[in-house]
Amino acid sequence: MKKHLSFLALAVLFFQLSAISQTIDQNYIQKIKEFTTDDRFLPQSLMDVVDHPTIPSPLKHFGHITGAEGVIHRSNEIFGYYQKLAETSPMVEVQQMGTSEEGRPFYIVIIGNEESMQRLDHYKGQLALLADPRKTTPEQAQKIVLDSKPVYYVSGGMHATEMGSPEMLMELSYRLVTSTSPEIQKIRNNVITVINPVMEPDGWDKQVDWYYRYTKGREKFDDGFPRSAPYWGQYVFHDNNRDGLQISQAITKSIFKGFFEFHPTVMLDLHESVPLLYISTGTGPYNDYVDPITQSEWQVMGNHDVAAVASQGMPGAFTWAFYDGWWPGYGIWVANNHNSNGRFYETYGNAGADTYLRDLSTSRYAGDLATSKEWYRPDPATPQVNWSYRNNINYTMVGVIASLSYAANNSELLLSNFYKKGLNSVEKGRKEGPKAYTIAKDQRDPAMAAYLASQLIAQGIEVHENDTHYVALTEQPYRNLLVSLMTPTAYPKDAKFPPYDAIAWTLPNLYGVAVESHESLDLNTSSLKKVDTTVKYEGKVAGQGNTYVLAYKAQNNVLPALYALKSQNKNAEMTILPKETIFEGDTLSAGSILIKKINQNQAAKIASDFGLDLKAGGDGIVASAQKNIQLPRVAIYHTWYNTQDEGWSRFTFEERGIPYTSIDKDVLKTGNLRSKFDVILLPRVRGNAKNFINGVDKKFGPMPYTKTPEFPSHGFPAYTLDMTGGPGFLGMENLRKFVEEGGLLITLDNTSNIIAEAGIASELSPVSAGSLFHPGSIVMAKVRKSDSPILNGFPESFNIFRGNGPLLQTDKYNRDMMLVQYGFQPLKDEVPYEGPIMGMRDRNEAAKADKKDEKSPSYVVSGMVRNEQEIVGHGAVFNVPVGKGNILAFTFDPLHRYLNHHDAPMVWNALINWDKLR
Repeated sequence: MKKHLSFLALAVLFFQLSAISQTIDQNYIQKIKEFTTDDRFLPQSLMDVVDHPTIPSPLKHFGHITGAEGVIHRSNEIFGYYQKLAETSPMVEVQQMGTSEEGRPFYIVIIGNEESMQRLDHYKGQLALLADPRKTTPEQAQKIVLDSKPVYYVSGGMHATEMGSPEMLMELSYRLVTSTSPEIQKIRNNVITVINPVMEPDGWDKQVDWYYRYTKGREKFDDGFPRSAPYWGQYVFHDNNRDGLQISQAITKSIFKGFFEFHPTVMLDLHESVPLLYISTGTGPYNDYVDPITQSEWQVMGNHDVAAVASQGMPGAFTWAFYDGWWPGYGIWVANNHNSNGRFYETYGNAGADTYLRDLSTSRYAGDLATSKEWYRPDPATPQVNWSYRNNINYTMVGVIASLSYAANNSELLLSNFYKKGLNSVEKGRKEGPKAYTIAKDQRDPAMAAYLASQLIAQGIEVHENDTHYVALTEQPYRNLLVSLMTPTAYPKDAKFPPYDAIAWTLPNLYGVAVESHESLDLNTSSLKKVDTTVKYEGKVAGQGNTYVLAYKAQNNVLPALYALKSQNKNAEMTILPKETIFEGDTLSAGSILIKKINQNQAAKIASDFGLDLKAGGDGIVASAQKNIQLPRVAIYHTWYNTQDEGWSRFTFEERGIPYTSIDKDVLKTGNLRSKFDVILLPRVRGNAKNFINGVDKKFGPMPYTKTPEFPSHGFPAYTLDMTGGPGFLGMENLRKFVEEGGLLITLDNTSNIIAEAGIASELSPVSAGSLFHPGSIVMAKVRKSDSPILNGFPESFNIFRGNGPLLQTDKYNRDMMLVQYGFQPLKDEVPYEGPIMGMRDRNEAAKADKKDEKSPSYVVSGMVRNEQEIVGHGAVFNVPVGKGNILAFTFDPLHRYLNHHDAPMVWNALINWDKLR
């Protein structure tokens, strides 16, 4: 928020004069003591809150301190406080970085001394020079470091139930602006602090409303009552911290914008889940492509902060034993991926502002009890802790101040390391292979090739192009990230602790795009042109007429194009070729589409908007070789107890332009589903059939999720008069009737297991595979039913992304329901018997002698699977007939986090062919 220079000068002068006679705000300190439950949780360093005459503390602004029992502020109130700080102090500026899906602003708050704020653009420019060693020599970098300040980016409120940090950051900001302690003054003078006060304001406001509506004043923390609102963002829940590769959500885009504008030297993300304060380093294995300097900084800074907490006599701070450091898709990993330093804290939170007796006695991290004394936890907490909102804020604030202090005392080292990491990346690109990656523009799905190039550009990776290829040269500052995104991962099979998240993210495999790696630079680089914006494939139209052929290769945009065309031209006719067909000398694969009764302009618009190539003609293809496409009415089901993956499904459908209706338990219970929908999609949900059928415990009901004047953020993106209960047996029976009457039910991942348990897909049974460990990896699958329209456009074998989902199987006589299997080897009961058979005199010994023992390709493409023999041969996709309809059961999630785009066309095939699966 900019101020006129005259006001700025007066404000600076007044601030300097008033600082001489500052007094401590005893009232504020007394309130801190009142809301802190134990003297050991009460750090002496926080007992110096200034009573400033013109800059309001949270107490003066709100009438209560941050961390007061039973009080939490909505995002507009929090943002309003920062705006007041900016109005009353020349050391604070508020800047908007974007807008949420629901229209709330994403703000950052910039704090530094007067000189820092006056020269902010200069310091941002200096950091930009350090970020690209191709523009800055080591000698120049040394001079720049001496005329630079590190930017330390602190963020809170990403996960809505983690409610301490947005309140804490207000008080921290006040301290950074007003405190005269030597430590704070040094931070103010040597560091530019950037605060993201509420990273996810949509979710935050929903959760604040939830607290006041439902959980404030509950006597026990662990009473079974839902501590979280059913939704946070419009689409994603906890996965708003798993979008760093996709950059698909508004929150992620705002984080990336802030990073590339400020090039923070350190980014610290504040979370809550672990008692009492965890400071990240992780157990490892660390991501192979993170510079060793960053890995060492994690250790130094983590132990520094633990020591700072211990120095104040506060128990329960530790490092190492939580998280690993492998997956690069967290929000804060924009720093680690781009030569900065990304860290996080986990404090203990109560999902609100009440005090509870919390039991830590059985909590374990890295195998050790949370209350055990270890080398990484020198002063553990007791097995039970009476924990308050203010305790949480005290711990987080002491840690953050310590970390800011480290940056203030080691600014030159951090800035030099920032430059050196970029220099290391450039040097690796110059001296080591690969030297370049090329993405041919002519692909099975050229729109996805352009999308891959655009995703690299969004990550700050330089991409060039010529007439035929997109080219990413590795001699650039973010070379390590480029190689990481394009190379299969190899997670150590002998890792002592399980990974924290997925372990494979190789984008060419996830997108279904062919990429070539070049160990030597055999390209004519002079012909390359740098791509400065996102790229899009413009489809081509060959010929003119009223009928066009769309050669099908499982392109992601075919189904959206059909819906768009039908909405614009109701007379358009679309037919599908169920078998391979010869057309004008070309072979059209099964699934290719004839589009009739459209004009040249409509064809050109479809080609341009959706990146699809069309060819005029096809009238001569006999009608018997065609089947009409009846675009389905689709519903996406959501529970009220787990909305994470249905949110990703809704997002995917909306991004692709596929219309749908969102439904819940009440729609299932009402019944008559077949008259309303042709296809119902059940995205992945956690739990078992009991959870799915019963939903939120009815003993807590009724629980409305509706927008009211008192709770204005509720009721979106869905609403109900009562969240409790599930579809019940009536709703499940109606779901069965929907299929029996000719509908298609698509189930993803664990929901397939639930539907099998519930007896709706009675032909499917769970498979016990206790020794199988299958964290999110890219693996190979083999087609079993090549004539199934679900597999139109797919080869005989292909890779898919799979995590620790369920395993299902049919009886041997029903194996024709298995459309796709994991790996290449058959199940044991499918291996042909080759021994003697009584009653058969002649066995074909010659045929046995001629048989060759061929070695199957590797199951794992990227990632790691332990005991893969437990899954190979089992079904990945099943088509189960029920009555007149079908259940299409995936035992993985083909719509996982808007990431595995290569897998999604199996779902689109199902929608195109929903009435042709028998």
